[in-house]
Amino acid sequence: MGSNELMYDIPSPLISLCLLGLMMLAMWLGYRIGFRRQHSETEQTRAQTIAVQGSLLGLLALLLGFTFSISLSRHDARSTSVVAEANAIGTAWLRLDFLEGASKTQAKVALLKYTRLRVEAGKLSADQHRERALYTTNAEAAFADVWSLAATNARDPGGPVAVSLTNALNDMIDALASRNAALDRHVPEIVLIMLFVTFILSGAMLGFSAGGNGSKPATPVYLMLTLIVVLVFLIVDLDRPRRGIIEVDQSPMQNLLTSFQAPQSQ
Repeated sequence: MGSNELMYDIPSPLISLCLLGLMMLAMWLGYRIGFRRQHSETEQTRAQTIAVQGSLLGLLALLLGFTFSISLSRHDARSTSVVAEANAIGTAWLRLDFLEGASKTQAKVALLKYTRLRVEAGKLSADQHRERALYTTNAEAAFADVWSLAATNARDPGGPVAVSLTNALNDMIDALASRNAALDRHVPEIVLIMLFVTFILSGAMLGFSAGGNGSKPATPVYLMLTLIVVLVFLIVDLDRPRRGIIEVDQSPMQNLLTSFQAPQSQ
């Protein structure tokens, strides 16, 4: 999914630094243009400049809040999906005890392999598309082994026990699909582009307004823009799973794998 977009595979610090550089350049150009036109400015044109500047800053605030809300909700969804998958696998592991003899042992070995593959997949960066696809394929193959054993058991004794086991396995594969979907779901790139364009235009308007008044942009302006860049970094970082400072906690899956392996090591 990310390979079809321009910025998805670009590290968030680089995006933020480029945005800061473009904003500073736009503010400098705006200042030069405003400084040259300050003698031809009237009260009406200054009022229009202030109105446009305020509108741009208001639009920027709206877009920042909107994109931050989206990226945070997507991050929360990815966190929830990890817990949901761990719970689904844990339930399936317990219900494999309904099987008997060699079927039970084989099914638990296959499910252990499945869990290990899912844990390893969780360590991969989201931009490693081929590696993630390979781990998913191998995990689905391990799941197929578990399902085959469960299906054989369901055809033999049947009854509520078989239904309970197959429902647990259905929940497990649904959790796999949901987690992969949550990992690939992020802020639409057109929204980020709109945010960046508004940010750059706001910088240009701040510089133009300062130049029209015959003064350079004050220190609070630079502090505000730096703060906005930091916020943009957080938005992009939240939207780029497993690649930045803010990462989804993978401990539920790791703890689950450890609990599966503990009885075997004793």
